[in-house]
Amino acid sequence: MNAFNISSFIWSIADDVLRDHYVRGKYRDVILPMTVIRRLDAVLEPTKDAVLRRKEQLDGAGITNQDAWLRQESGEAFYNTSPFRLRDLRAFGRQQQLRANFEAYLDGFSPNVQEILERFRFRDEIPRLVDDDILGFLIEKFLDSSVNLSPRPVSNADGSVRLPALDNHGMGTVFEELIRRFSEENNEEAGEHFTPRDVVELMAHLIFTPVAGQVQSTTYLVYDGACGTGGMLTVAEETLTRLARDQGKEVSIHLFGQEINGETYAICKADLILKGEGAEADNIQYGSTLSADAFPAHQFDFMLSNPPYGKSWKNDLERMGGKTGLADPRFVVEHDGDPELSLVTRSSDGQMLFLANMASKMKRDAPLGSRIAEVHNGSSLFTGDAGQGESNIRRWIIENDWLEAIIALPLNIFYNTGIATYIWVLSNRKPVERQGHVQLIDAGEWYRPLRKNLGDKNCELAAADVERIVETFLAFEETPQSKIFPNAAFGYRKLTVERPLRLPGIDPGRVYNAAEIKTMRANCTPAPDAPPVIRKIHRGRVFPVPLRGLFHAHVDGKTVVVEYAPDPDLKDTEQVPLLEEGGIEGFLRREVLPYAPDAWYVPGSVKVGYEISFTRYFYRPQPLRPPEEIWADIRALERESEGLLGEIMGGAA
Repeated sequence: MNAFNISSFIWSIADDVLRDHYVRGKYRDVILPMTVIRRLDAVLEPTKDAVLRRKEQLDGAGITNQDAWLRQESGEAFYNTSPFRLRDLRAFGRQQQLRANFEAYLDGFSPNVQEILERFRFRDEIPRLVDDDILGFLIEKFLDSSVNLSPRPVSNADGSVRLPALDNHGMGTVFEELIRRFSEENNEEAGEHFTPRDVVELMAHLIFTPVAGQVQSTTYLVYDGACGTGGMLTVAEETLTRLARDQGKEVSIHLFGQEINGETYAICKADLILKGEGAEADNIQYGSTLSADAFPAHQFDFMLSNPPYGKSWKNDLERMGGKTGLADPRFVVEHDGDPELSLVTRSSDGQMLFLANMASKMKRDAPLGSRIAEVHNGSSLFTGDAGQGESNIRRWIIENDWLEAIIALPLNIFYNTGIATYIWVLSNRKPVERQGHVQLIDAGEWYRPLRKNLGDKNCELAAADVERIVETFLAFEETPQSKIFPNAAFGYRKLTVERPLRLPGIDPGRVYNAAEIKTMRANCTPAPDAPPVIRKIHRGRVFPVPLRGLFHAHVDGKTVVVEYAPDPDLKDTEQVPLLEEGGIEGFLRREVLPYAPDAWYVPGSVKVGYEISFTRYFYRPQPLRPPEEIWADIRALERESEGLLGEIMGGAA
């Protein structure tokens, strides 16, 4: 049986054993941990007796820290010190005795496996399995002699192979196939923890393919700060290994991830252990990436992630000291002369903080630097006003020249949402031709429809689509689907524009203090033809700069420079593109002064913002219909209306 046959067999166990006891959406609560247990049991079979002997020796010597010794004895990154093997448990007919023995068997696993079982909450299922009298049946099914979950072949009496061995890669394939099928069965939850493999493969190619020729025979660190079931890390490892091999290189890859959902965290660690990557499983950490970063001192070569979007991070924010007390160097950075530029976003959506987290972990002195691919929804392109967290993250990334490209994906490419999604590609070692520029790619029409919808997912990226997107990215050329912009094209300055308060009956040659201005405004209505109210006179060598609010006026028979009191009802804001010809003042002369010649802007109000309007850049107007078609429609409507009028008039008669 190949890996897919085995996964189908395990899938059938759910229907055979759990139907009428569990709803379909809960099958995985039992099947996934049992698959892990059976595989580990089969792997540990040859060294079981040796581990028990070593355990007895260590206990006799009073050694309490036994983990390293027992791992060495088992030859794996895990072990089991209970007197039972899984096959020993099917001999017990009484359910309560079976439960006691099964729990003792589980208690014998090494701490890393214990954590997996704990996060699966598998022990919570045991009373139900016992009460429904199906635990023994479940164990029997997983020990079926027609299926081999062992890394060693099963032989016939004559020595010929009856069932081939299932190596670590094959076991990983079995487990991933089960994860995929259970995720697709639970479409609403799948999108939160499971990124479709076609999207993951595209992301992997976007970070690895551009530097494939520069990969060396060395060690690379790969990181996912919202790793879910670990699919991105797995595909990244496979892709980098293959590309390196094609270049004649042999790489050592270490995987790192963090996940806050207990079950998906358990799946990720279990998957790595089942593939024989126990050391990598130790690099998967549980907890919130935002408020409890598991890798604060690490930097990584390659990073990819699909963080949650539209999800509140208010609890994390409170743990980090609140918006005013937050001092995490990942989210409060020094930039462009500002020692504390805040990247803190609205507490209702923390997706862009995951991007800031990754950017903070880029290698600064490695030959390849670091490359990042991260999925976001459309709000990351434009939410947040100038000076706010989302805009500041875009500014920080773009002004540091880290943003290589943003790729728009097809709609309905994910399981639980049909919204627009985008892949951001970052690098702090841009090739020369990309420096100072950002590429936008509209891949929304490059997909293959699915024969059957998987939740909201009704299409996929075929291999040809992935290749086309990657080729468009590598070509770095202007096409209808590829636009290239200078970094500054996405930036703007937001500023406050004021106009003078004009009140009838005032003395235009005197200064009014704040209290007087407040009283006058309460007692009379501003009028556009009234004189402006002076609030300050500048003495000495001060020159008029009307656009900055410094005007010539006559006071006590002298020409002086004054500031006028602004009319709060006339206050407005303007966004001036960074690439605006003539800058702020050129913009105001062209766009404001022709309509409000007494206006000025407040220099202290200027804030820099960044936003990316994908729709505007790729807007394609619909072609006008030929006049003949329009006239034909008009005539048809006329004929219909004449008939309707006749019916109405006939009824009235």
